[in-house]
Amino acid sequence: MLPKKIMEEIEKVSKEFNLDEEKKRKLMEEIEKVYLNSRFEPGEAIGILAAQSISEPATQLTMRTYHLAGVAGIKVTFGLPRLIEIFDAKRNIETPMMTIYLKKEYNTKEDAERLAYKIVERRVIDISKYISIDVGENTIKIELEDKRKLEKVEKIIKEALSKRISVKIKEDSIVIEPKSEGIRFSDLQKLKDEISNIVVEGVAGITAAIIRKEEENWIVQTIGSNLREILKFDEVNEHKTISNDIYEVYEIFGIEAARNVIIKEAYKTMQEQGLDVDIRYLLLLADVMTWNGEINSIGRYGIAGAKASVLSRAAFEETIKHLIRASIRNEIDEFKGLFENVMVGQPAPVGTGMFELIVRSDENAHRRNDKESNKGE
Repeated sequence: MLPKKIMEEIEKVSKEFNLDEEKKRKLMEEIEKVYLNSRFEPGEAIGILAAQSISEPATQLTMRTYHLAGVAGIKVTFGLPRLIEIFDAKRNIETPMMTIYLKKEYNTKEDAERLAYKIVERRVIDISKYISIDVGENTIKIELEDKRKLEKVEKIIKEALSKRISVKIKEDSIVIEPKSEGIRFSDLQKLKDEISNIVVEGVAGITAAIIRKEEENWIVQTIGSNLREILKFDEVNEHKTISNDIYEVYEIFGIEAARNVIIKEAYKTMQEQGLDVDIRYLLLLADVMTWNGEINSIGRYGIAGAKASVLSRAAFEETIKHLIRASIRNEIDEFKGLFENVMVGQPAPVGTGMFELIVRSDENAHRRNDKESNKGE
């Protein structure tokens, strides 16, 4: 009754805990009960069950909540807004975050604090006393808090905007002059804002970092994400460090890792709201979102809008658009799905509706002959 892999696990556990035959038999019976309860019958509409089991608590029992992370009071997206981000597969999420694990040799509070300080981005404006515009000279002047960083900041600004400006150090200040002539004050103001936001220290995109201890591990939790750059640090454990940005994980680690992020983030968000949703529904949903090797959203421009059935697409959203497009393309609906058959009043191909009875004519002939012979007697 049980698959080979589960039987091998039972044998392994039995040897590890020195279980006798009676205890091993009881363990197998309990596992068999759980296994049988976990299966579904052929023809069961598991898609409908998954949709109901996820969407009803996600929309009716989940609040539009936010969480203040740490003493910094940083607003982190949770609840319904976070679920919408996950299931709509949004590229630009409101609160990107990373959970950074350290390698064994760096797993100390001091190393975690050092890494947290090192990765937080510091822009020109963050390390400057002031940034002013000299209208008469058409220049921008920057005075830094730490004079020792003058050459470093000058080099970074020059590399970022070398084609548009000339940069030099003058009297313990950095003086920036646009190369184009006849520049207006509004253009200088825009240039000043652009220079102010140039990252000179840390990792671009990491706006804050908080350290915490989880069992034996010191973890750096960040607000903002730049997984590709973070993985370059020697202290970082690249096998466990992860981002909550699905597309970022997909681009670096691939579709299987992105699928795991979808499952983990959706399950964590629902648990935070006190919702006990079976993880198998989320596994099914994540599979549907990633089955073709790319991330697909649940919606008109994703899975729902890509169904083969014309009537099924029209029943979801933008009815007229789908019907007109199907007529222009001469599309045919083969009525293989559930929604389109329900719409026209036919038996849906689920449950008993997915089977047809096959009558064997030769057996019927034998039965008729037997009946006739019985009558004759």
